[in-house]
Amino acid sequence: MEGIKLSLLAAVFVAMMLLSPLAVVNGDSDDTGSVKPVVKIVKGKKLCSKGWECKTLSEYCCNQTISDYFQAYQFETLFSKRNSPVAHAAGFWDYHSFITAAADYQPHGFGTSGGKLTGMKEVAAFLGHVGSKTSCGYGVATGGPLAWGLCYNKELSPSQSYCDDSFKYDYPCTPSVSYHGRGALPIYWNYNYGKTGQALKVDLLNHPEYIENNATLAFQAAIWRWMTPDKKHQPSAHDVFVGNWKPTKNDTLAKRVPGFGTTMNVLYGEDVCGKGDDDEHMNNMISHYQYYLDQMGVGREEAGPHEVLGCGQQAAFNPSSASPASTSSTS
Repeated sequence: MEGIKLSLLAAVFVAMMLLSPLAVVNGDSDDTGSVKPVVKIVKGKKLCSKGWECKTLSEYCCNQTISDYFQAYQFETLFSKRNSPVAHAAGFWDYHSFITAAADYQPHGFGTSGGKLTGMKEVAAFLGHVGSKTSCGYGVATGGPLAWGLCYNKELSPSQSYCDDSFKYDYPCTPSVSYHGRGALPIYWNYNYGKTGQALKVDLLNHPEYIENNATLAFQAAIWRWMTPDKKHQPSAHDVFVGNWKPTKNDTLAKRVPGFGTTMNVLYGEDVCGKGDDDEHMNNMISHYQYYLDQMGVGREEAGPHEVLGCGQQAAFNPSSASPASTSSTS
C-alpha cells in the first residue's frame, strides 16, 4: 500500500509539473531554459519563431530573444530603487511587463537585430532613455542618481492640460482630460496620445490615464515610439542605433551619425540636440546608457566615442526654424 501511495504522489507531482505555467509550451528548451527557434526557409530566407516572446515568423527571431541575455535580476539591478518607499510609482514597473511589451516588437528587430551584443546595447540604450526620463535620483540620492530610473510613471504637477486645438479635427481633446506626461518615455499633448493610441489600438485620446494604470501598455507605447519614425523619409531611433539607417549628404553636413546620440535627435530634436557638449539633459541620458551597459556586463567602452554618444553638435531632424543643412534627412 505504501508503494502505491508513493507512486500516486509521484504521478500527481509529474502532472503538476506538466501543468505548471513555467513549463515551456512553444518549442523545445535547452539546459538553460532558452527556447530553441522553429526554423523555416521561405523563398530562400531563414525565418524563425521562438516561443511566446517571438512567436511570429521573422529573421530576427532566429537570434537570441531579450530574455536570453537580459533577465529579471538584471532589471532589478538597473532599477534598484524603483520600489523604494519614496519612489512615486513604487510597485508599478516590473520585468514581466517590459518583456511582455517587447514581445510585440522583437519580431521586428527590437533587441534582436545584429546578434547578442547589438541586442544588449539596444536594450541598454532604450532603457537609458527610459531611466533618464523617469528618474527621481538627483544630487546625493542613496545608491547614486543613476539607480533611480522608473521612479515615476506620470508627471505629478502638470502646469497645463497639453491640449492643442490646432489638432481638433484629427485628435480632438476630450473635455476635462489632461494630456500631461505619462509612461516610460512620457507622452505629452493630445495629438501624441491620439497617434500612439491608434497604433496600439487603445483609446488613449479619451483615456490617457490607461498609460499610468498599466505598465505593459506604458512600455509598449515607449517601444512603439522607439521603433517608429516621426516622419516619412526619416529613421526611427531603432534604425539609427542598429545600423539600418545610412546617413545622406544632408545628414553628414548636419553631423548626424548612427549611434546613441542620434536616437536623442530622433526622439527629442532641438529640445536636447545642437546645444553643445555640456547640455545637462543630453549628458544625463548618456550617463544612464553607459551605466546600464556596465550593469548588464557589456561595458561602457562599447558605447563608442563622444561624437557617436552625443548630439550636442548635431542639427535637429525637424527644427522649428529650418536651416539649409538640417531641413531633411534625405539628399
